[in-house]
Amino acid sequence: MQHSIADTAPGSDLSALWRRAAELGIGFRAGIADRPQRPQAGYHEMREAFAAPTPEDGAPAAQVIEDLARLAEPGLHAMTGPRFFGWVIGSSHPAGVAADWLTSAWGQNCGNHHATPAAAAVEEVAARWLLDLLRLPADCSVGFVTGATIASFVGLAAARSEVLRRAGWDVEAKGLFGAPEIRVLIGDDAHTSVFSALQFLGLGHDRVVRVATDRNGRIDAAAFARAVAAGEGPLIAIAQAGQLNTGAIDPVAEMAPLVQAQGGWLHVDGAFALWARACPETAALAEGLELADSWATDGHKWLQTPYDCGYAITRHPEAHRRAMTIAASYLPAAEAGDRDPSHYVPELSRRARGFATWAIIKTLGRAGIAEMVGRHCRLARRMAATLGATSGITILNDVTLNQVILSFGAGRGDEAGDRLTQQVIETIQRDGALFAGGARWRGRWVMRLSVISGQMTEADADRATAAILKAWDEVRGDNA
Repeated sequence: MQHSIADTAPGSDLSALWRRAAELGIGFRAGIADRPQRPQAGYHEMREAFAAPTPEDGAPAAQVIEDLARLAEPGLHAMTGPRFFGWVIGSSHPAGVAADWLTSAWGQNCGNHHATPAAAAVEEVAARWLLDLLRLPADCSVGFVTGATIASFVGLAAARSEVLRRAGWDVEAKGLFGAPEIRVLIGDDAHTSVFSALQFLGLGHDRVVRVATDRNGRIDAAAFARAVAAGEGPLIAIAQAGQLNTGAIDPVAEMAPLVQAQGGWLHVDGAFALWARACPETAALAEGLELADSWATDGHKWLQTPYDCGYAITRHPEAHRRAMTIAASYLPAAEAGDRDPSHYVPELSRRARGFATWAIIKTLGRAGIAEMVGRHCRLARRMAATLGATSGITILNDVTLNQVILSFGAGRGDEAGDRLTQQVIETIQRDGALFAGGARWRGRWVMRLSVISGQMTEADADRATAAILKAWDEVRGDNA
C-alpha cells in the first residue's frame, strides 16, 4: 500500500503521530539518569539493525516512527544524562528541546527576514541578549550557525576579507590567486576545528605559525609577541578560550594590542569558555576577551541548546556581511537598519536556530546561566580534589573551569601509566555509571572529565567520582 503526505495532513492522524513521537522522546529523557551512561549497542550492531533494501512502497508514518524509536534506542548515547563527561557538550535543556520541536513543526526556512519575519526577529533579539550575557560590544554582528567549527569559519572568513581589504585586495571578487600572503598565528594546543576552518578558507592547516604554550595549553605571551614581531603584512591571530583538555584561556588582553598595532585581526575560539564571562565566579578568568575582533562559541555546550546551534560574532559587521552575503535578484534586499539573517552565515536555507536560543535564555535568565556555569566549575574542582588525593591518581591541569584531566599509575613509568589509564577508561565505559573518554596530552594518555551537563548535581558528581575510584581499585588490583 502506498502512503503520501496527505495521509498525515490535518484531519487525519497528525495529532496522534506527533503525540506518539513526543511520548517516545519524553520516555527516553525520563529514564536517562538511570540507564547506563553509554550506548547499549555499538555501530556494527546498529548498522545491522537498520540494514534493509530501499523501500519500494511507503509505510504508515505511525509505524515508521515506532520502528525508528525501537531500532535506534539501543544505539543512543546518554549525552543528555547527568553523568556524561565524555566531551564538552551540553544536555539539551528541556525548554530548548520544546522550542526546537515547535521550530520543526513550523518549518521556517530562516533565509531572509521577509520570508520568515518571526524567525528573523527572534534571532535579532537573541543576538542582543547573547552579547549582553557575554559582555561583548553591543554593536557586534551575530550569525546563527551549526556550531563552533562553522562559527570560527565565519569569523575567519571575515578576518580574511578585512585584512586583505586593508592591504588593497578584494578577496570576495578576486579570490586568493595573487593575493598578499596572510600570516596566521595560532597556539600550539588550538582545537582541531580551527585548523579545519583555516583549511576550508584556503589558508591551509599547516601554513601557520604555531606559538608555544604552557603546561595548561595557554599561549605564552612572550612567544606570541616574538611571533608577531617576526613578520609583516596581513595578519590573523587566533586565541583560545577553553583549551579542550584543560579549560585554559589564552592571554588575549596581552595579545590584542600587539595584533591591532600590526593592523591585524584577532579571532577567539571560545566554543565553551567564552561563557565564563556570563558568571561572576569565573568572569575574571575571561577578562580581556572583549578586545578581540571576532569570537566563535557554541549554544549546544554551556547554554544547553539542542544541536545545530552556534554563534559567529564579530566586532566588524561590514566585514562580516562582506564575507557572507549571498545576493540574487529573487532575494529581497534588506532595508537600512534591518537585519537579514542570511548576511551573517554561509547558508540560505537553514533551520531557524534563534527560537531555541531565545527560549533557553528566557527560561534560565542571566542568573540561571551564571548559576549553572559556576556550579559546573565547583563540581569539577570537587571531583579533582577527591580524585587527586587518591594514591596513584594524578590531576594534570590547573582546574580553573569545568575541565579535569587525570592519569593513573603514578610512579609506575610512562608506558605502564598509559596502559593503566586506558584500562580504567575501558572499565568505566563498560560499567556505565558514567561516561568518560581519553585523549593524548603531552605525549601521555589521560582521562578527560568535562563537567557541563545542565542537570548535573553534587550527588551526580560524587556518584561519578566513586565510580572512577572503584574502577581504579579494580584495575590496580588486577595489575598488582
